[in-house]
Amino acid sequence: MTIRDISQVIEAEVICGDDQKPFEGVYVGDLLSRAMSHVGYDNLWVTIMSNTNVIAVATLTEPAAIILAEDVRLSEEALGNARANDITVLTTGLSAYEICARVSCVTGERKA
Repeated sequence: MTIRDISQVIEAEVICGDDQKPFEGVYVGDLLSRAMSHVGYDNLWVTIMSNTNVIAVATLTEPAAIILAEDVRLSEEALGNARANDITVLTTGLSAYEICARVSCVTGERKA
């Protein structure tokens, strides 16, 4: 399943990046120090954090995409950094719980 596929399931807008990438697993969290050690390569990272530090963590952990919950938008600086580093970012009005529930339903993923 690709980022584009899941964006339709979670009613998300792709803000930047490659929506044709596949993903593997999901991590949900807003504490950046924790995310640095737990976001897996090619995961979907669900967060409400929107500053440039989120993009810095993503450059280290290489998630398939960052999904911003609750209609959160990146700051202009963070958006520029995301584009410069080819980080895929989506936003949706859904809560983190709703995102994970929908992803789990369509992928059969039971661990997050």
